[in-house]
Amino acid sequence: MYLLELGGEDDAFAAREAISAATGVRRIAPGLAVANAVNPERVRGLAYTHRASDLLGRTDADLESARVLLETAPIDREGSVAVRATDVHGSTGVSTERAERELGSILVNRGFTVDLDDPDHVLRAAFSEGPLEGGGELEADEETGDLFAAAGAEKDSLEESVSVCALGWLAAESVRDFGDRAPTDKPFFQPGSMDPLLARAAANIAGARPGATILDPMCGTGGGLVEAGLVGADVVGTDAQEKMVRGARENLEHFLDPETPSPTGVARGGWAVARGDGTRLPLAEDAVDGVVFDAPYGRQSKIETHRLEDLVAGALEEARRVAPRAVMIADRSWASEARNAGWGLEAAFERRVHRSLTRYVLVLERREPST
Repeated sequence: MYLLELGGEDDAFAAREAISAATGVRRIAPGLAVANAVNPERVRGLAYTHRASDLLGRTDADLESARVLLETAPIDREGSVAVRATDVHGSTGVSTERAERELGSILVNRGFTVDLDDPDHVLRAAFSEGPLEGGGELEADEETGDLFAAAGAEKDSLEESVSVCALGWLAAESVRDFGDRAPTDKPFFQPGSMDPLLARAAANIAGARPGATILDPMCGTGGGLVEAGLVGADVVGTDAQEKMVRGARENLEHFLDPETPSPTGVARGGWAVARGDGTRLPLAEDAVDGVVFDAPYGRQSKIETHRLEDLVAGALEEARRVAPRAVMIADRSWASEARNAGWGLEAAFERRVHRSLTRYVLVLERREPST
């Protein structure tokens, strides 16, 4: 089993993204989850999971319990070690420096040497307390598709407060280079561009990985395509505005240069961008593996040929025709329109950006017609 250290303020959303790199993901405490297995290469490309560790064991979130756990746990490793401790959101008050020192001493007593600069193994000690809340997770009415706040992340938890210390041997870390791709620092920028963390998470949930093809039918500046391509997917984009097509190409040429080493350790995906109408895609049925798009935000977006409602409904119908899965981001839910287009709502999340903007993230799976 593996320990996942989640990042950000929405653990439910982070855990949903982690499913793209792990199996059997289950949250156990604020900022922490466990998984049955992980793909280290894909962990490196996650936005909202920082680390995955081979779980040694878990106990209560206090230093004495952590000491007892480490003293009694079976360890089948040799060589040098370093201990790295974290107090998630400062929730437990445990001194991480003391934890590293005392747990390191136990490992020395068990035959290890300490090397803080280049250890053979890193022991992660994560302390967390608090309720298992649903965060921005939403549920949908089965009849209407309307969204409402979920009661909690786990139906049987009733948001009980938990106290957890988890110990694990570091197995993989995500590459934290998102600051290099801030929207305003890209070769082509337009106001309202999505930040790379959310774009990466949406791409991962949509199925971006080596060998997959991801489509963005309203690609704008190409931010979602860039993030999907950096984890190895081939990407295809269309946009109704020639200005956006030119700008997306500029960004993709810059960030998906095949000659540049990939920070995630996988080859960058190929790409193609063309001007097109998201409601009439020049693609065959099931031409791509997943669709991800940031729908226009009403009055703030330029829509030349469609009413906003018709544009979104048509894009959802076309997305269902060309892919079995989609992730849609918008300033409103559009859940009813997605249901009418033949999508099943697998998950939904509400992410507050600032006072005047809340983003809704819909995870859609193709619903087959009833027979």
